[in-house]
Amino acid sequence: MAGQTDTETAGVIARPPLLFLAAFLVGFVLDRLLRLPFPVAGLVTWIIGGLLMLIGFVLFIAGIRNFLRAETPVPTNEPTRVLVTTGIHGWTRNPIYLGMFLIYGGIGVAAQNIWILVLTLPLAILIRYGVVAREEAYLERRFGDAYRDYRQSVRRWL
Repeated sequence: MAGQTDTETAGVIARPPLLFLAAFLVGFVLDRLLRLPFPVAGLVTWIIGGLLMLIGFVLFIAGIRNFLRAETPVPTNEPTRVLVTTGIHGWTRNPIYLGMFLIYGGIGVAAQNIWILVLTLPLAILIRYGVVAREEAYLERRFGDAYRDYRQSVRRWL
């Protein structure tokens, strides 16, 4: 950890919640300008969307709780104090982002908004390379072999 300070962060391109919010806004604007038919309508979209959101909230909250218990900051613009590898983080390295994607997709389905769902792919690419890749490099610098071992034993998403 030579040359590293306690103020170093992952240097992500933007705070992830803002990226999700931007994708939502673009999706809703596109839906207003160019409404595309949703393949399914009615109660089924509410059920599927609701289930996706529920699962997403559970993953999101479990990830946040793990960070809070470990007394390490959740925001990406603050230095990580502890490598969290237990609980939900023993199953997926990114439960908070996975939860955010499920909530995002669930809202898209419940709102019957094709554009939100179409924007999932560019959003996923942005999160993967602009956020997660930078966080992974930062955690490897900060925690070295401990992070490399964790990365080999726990999958990035599922």
